[in-house]
Amino acid sequence: MIESDKELSAKVQELWDNDINRLQPGIDYRISLQGKAGDSMAINDSNDIAGYPLFTFVDENIFKKETFSAFISLLDNYESDTGEPEIVTPEEEAENHKFLDAIIQTPVMKIAHKYLVEKHLSPEDEAQFKEQLYRIWFELYARRGSSRPDSSGFEHVFVGETRGGQTVIGFHNWIQLYLQEKLGHIDYKGYSINANSPQPDQNKHIMALQFSWKNGIKPKGSIFIGVSPEFEFALYTLCFLSSPNEHVKVQFSFYHVEIVCHHYNQKHIGTTYPVLLKYRNPE
Repeated sequence: MIESDKELSAKVQELWDNDINRLQPGIDYRISLQGKAGDSMAINDSNDIAGYPLFTFVDENIFKKETFSAFISLLDNYESDTGEPEIVTPEEEAENHKFLDAIIQTPVMKIAHKYLVEKHLSPEDEAQFKEQLYRIWFELYARRGSSRPDSSGFEHVFVGETRGGQTVIGFHNWIQLYLQEKLGHIDYKGYSINANSPQPDQNKHIMALQFSWKNGIKPKGSIFIGVSPEFEFALYTLCFLSSPNEHVKVQFSFYHVEIVCHHYNQKHIGTTYPVLLKYRNPE
């Protein structure tokens, strides 16, 4: 690994070690991987070899924790179709601030903030740091093909969007996936692997999968499972601000991961998600 990746890996390991709200697989939640998804983009795909939902159990008491409940309150604030302009109500803006206020007090965000201040990438003042986070994640911009502000980093990554009614874009969050699946809006079609991917493991926290949502298909999406909202926020913000590369390789815990982080106008997150490269055997 190049030197900066080693430094970033050490910081990501610190985030991982301090993610006190992370769920334990097999205890706080259980998933059913079933079979490998096909390559078809069809909605009513006969290749759907996952007859059951991905999530077989989630301890919903977790969702009462402050950062989780503040996060969940944001998930119904968006128009999923790109091209539909977003109208942010004062209530929704207040919910955004409440979420940032909650996560900024967590150990993982404090670690990320301290590191970014040391690198002269973020202001030391907490209120100014929160403004920076708001701009990166919640400020609206016009996604490709739209003339009006219809998207944000938060909506794309954590909520998901649809394009042309046929394709799901973004949508890289397990909580949204679980809640939408519970409502019957998600049809999990199986896990995704290629020749270089490790076989997925129901006790690990990263997987690639295929699913349909709102009449659109996500042919391949990659997500963390069971981690806290603040962990993902801290990790992705760290990668966005500290690396000019849109593909950052890091190692932590059992995982060799590439964090894909596309910048939008250098001010906002276009998309960001983890790609599992391999599992590292515990030494």
